[in-house]
Amino acid sequence: MSDGRWRTAGRALVRVVSVWAVSTLTMLALAGILPDFQLQSDDGDTVTRTAFTAAWGAGAFGLLSALVWPVLVRALLIVPALVLGALVFFLNGSLLLIALRLIPDGRGAANAETAVVVAAVMSAVASATSTSLAVGDDDAYRRRLSRLADRRRRRSGTPGSTEGGRGGPPGMVFVQLDGVGHDVLEKAAADGIMPTVAGLLADEAGHRLTPWTTDWSSQTGASQLGILHGSNFDVPAFRWYEKESGTVMVSSRPASALELQRRAIARTRDGGLLTVDGASRGNLFSGGADQLALVLSMAARLGKGRRSRAGYFAYFSDPANAVRTALSFVAEVVREVGQSTRARLRKESPRVKRGGLYPFIRAFATVVERDVVVAAVIGDMFAGRTAVYADLVAYDEVAHHSGPDSRDAQKVLARLDRSLGLMMKIADHTPRDYRVVLLSDHGQSPGETFAGRYGLTLKDLVRAGCGLPVPRRAQRTRSASEARDAVRIALHRPVDGEQEAEHPAKPSDPVVLASGNLGLLSFPDIQGRASREQLDRRYPALLDTLAAHPGIGFLLVRSQKHGSVVLGRDGAEVPVAELRDGEGPLAVFGAGAADAVRRTDSFPHVADVMVNSMYDPETGRVHAFEEQIGSHGGLGGQQSRPFLLWPRTLTDPMDAVAAEGPGEPTTAGPVGAEAVHRVLAHWLRELSGPQVPLRQEGFPGSVRADERFPEETAPDGYVRLTGADHGLSDLGVSGHGLSDLGVSDHGLSDPGVSGPGVPGSGDAVPGARG
Repeated sequence: MSDGRWRTAGRALVRVVSVWAVSTLTMLALAGILPDFQLQSDDGDTVTRTAFTAAWGAGAFGLLSALVWPVLVRALLIVPALVLGALVFFLNGSLLLIALRLIPDGRGAANAETAVVVAAVMSAVASATSTSLAVGDDDAYRRRLSRLADRRRRRSGTPGSTEGGRGGPPGMVFVQLDGVGHDVLEKAAADGIMPTVAGLLADEAGHRLTPWTTDWSSQTGASQLGILHGSNFDVPAFRWYEKESGTVMVSSRPASALELQRRAIARTRDGGLLTVDGASRGNLFSGGADQLALVLSMAARLGKGRRSRAGYFAYFSDPANAVRTALSFVAEVVREVGQSTRARLRKESPRVKRGGLYPFIRAFATVVERDVVVAAVIGDMFAGRTAVYADLVAYDEVAHHSGPDSRDAQKVLARLDRSLGLMMKIADHTPRDYRVVLLSDHGQSPGETFAGRYGLTLKDLVRAGCGLPVPRRAQRTRSASEARDAVRIALHRPVDGEQEAEHPAKPSDPVVLASGNLGLLSFPDIQGRASREQLDRRYPALLDTLAAHPGIGFLLVRSQKHGSVVLGRDGAEVPVAELRDGEGPLAVFGAGAADAVRRTDSFPHVADVMVNSMYDPETGRVHAFEEQIGSHGGLGGQQSRPFLLWPRTLTDPMDAVAAEGPGEPTTAGPVGAEAVHRVLAHWLRELSGPQVPLRQEGFPGSVRADERFPEETAPDGYVRLTGADHGLSDLGVSGHGLSDLGVSDHGLSDPGVSGPGVPGSGDAVPGARG
């Protein structure tokens, strides 16, 4: 064995002994503090004997945590993710009770409640000790990670870093801050809320910030599908009705997400942005990645290969991670209850109800999903993967209910910034260089809800215009929350209203759907797209009622005489072909609005009537047709103005758009999610060479999708990858968490990188259709 290996082994031994010693002292201290926890016989023991008992117990607990906990968590993957989180304390306490029973002569004892407390404290102390001991050993740790990643890559036959250090082309990490608008990010950096982002902007060799413009449908489903798969054609909203099948597509429903992904692949004949050694984390769509964790479209898969929750296992296999995330979850629930109570007592306006299960949904999005996704991304960076795309939904969920500029939302931004800071520091210790790009899929526009302002929902207004009965008590429209649906999926529950949405009860009634401040009206008993003339004959007052309402900005409807037209107040009527920015009903909606409406009008599944709420350019306010005081989904204000924060060493986004194909870029940034896809794809080619899309037959050694999916549900163009699993276990570093890098107070619960990996071999990924 070389001198270097002896030194490495020596340092590892010192760390193990040190953690054991500190754990022993912690156990002694807890035995002195907690009356129901003892380390002595009933007759008492000497100090030496008691110390020996504590050392034995601490060692047994540490060994059980390292060996038994990962197996236990894997066995419990059949349990819903949130239930697993609730069991964390019980499981950890059970391991401690077992450890105490292993002490000779029965000198260790504790009741169940005390065991939970002792186990949680000892896990936290052990992790903190490991952190402090590893501060000065970053270089050795980085070299070991590089060797392990390269070794695993060589076994799988994929290229990686060169021997002896950081080599090969740089990789790219795309971090999506869901719902963060350009101006919100710029202000948060300037005000010191996001110091990591501010540092990137202040560094002359760092990053540049530019806005980009969404499509009319300014929401995650349309934007992320376009960014990851290069096409969001025929995605008119967050949810829409398809007459030929009588179903409602919902972007946050797994079956719908899978179908949207299939359609995009069929249109582009390309697997997606991440087809070459890519990883997709916390997204609605896979992007063609072979490494998947918490990807919604993949949650629709059936059969033995389904691994939609493997990302949870990769994180919770470390008991310290599990305990800290569970504690943070509880703290977030308490924080939300306190914040909502304060808002109610102060009678803040606008305000929506935030009771029921919402505190738990918020905690899931801002704590559990964040921690799991960030840990998976860091594991990808350690493994040296070429491209990683991850979505952090925390801000979007809080801004919906508290407002995009609220203090609550700003605190979430601060915690996200600490997670970003961790990723940037980790990039200095990975086996290859990384370029980190931050972006968002849309922004959010503030404003009182439509129902709160006018006392009735859009559905009530439509029914009144159609001469149908309207309930005396105003109805409330359920919020279209991606986080809410993600929680239900984690609990193995159907998405809210899924069965009713798939098969509307009365085909003769209009189907009214909401996507933020965008409303969609469909008439199931009218074949094809209904015309203005048909609607006027059947419901003479409907279109005039909607167009004249002060809470509505404009309507889009097809006319048999003039083609599609946009209707506004005071009888305004403009053919879509003649729309101009700054004129007519679209005058206040800014540059690009006319083209966005024209493009949506060409979609096969555009609604019979598209309704966009009013927009006040002076205040930036809109009226959501859902229960949201921060909304997105249509046109109007910051919701259509997300951001792109990119390293200065990369090609300017506008030059990249021009180089990648047709389009009309402006100085204001890329226009449309498909243009952003072209920018990101150009950057990947710029750093790593041509990205070869998946062939129809898949990669060498792959098999067709019908071996994974039932024949009637197998999406065309999917393949199953074979080969090694490139999960967090690639690092093989039991007991060496991310805390070994000496990073603390970063908003992430110090995720470890030990334990089995995230999805890998056997996962289905999209390829080109034949």
